[in-house]
Amino acid sequence: MIEVSRINGKKFYLNAELIEYIESTPDTVITLIGGKTVMVKEPVEIILRRVIKYKRLIHTAKIKKENNDA
Repeated sequence: MIEVSRINGKKFYLNAELIEYIESTPDTVITLIGGKTVMVKEPVEIILRRVIKYKRLIHTAKIKKENNDA
């Protein structure tokens, strides 16, 4: 999950695994699998960095677990 802010400033957590694509229109619009859209304050670049950080964290933990199980 990544933290994002609605246009009104209210923060919430979004499941990064459900992101289908992100647009800058000029506001940032995140489209989820299933078609739901969410408009957020953060620019596309920030959202991408957060998703990459989240994915690295998840995959690193998975690799460590697999190595410990071997």
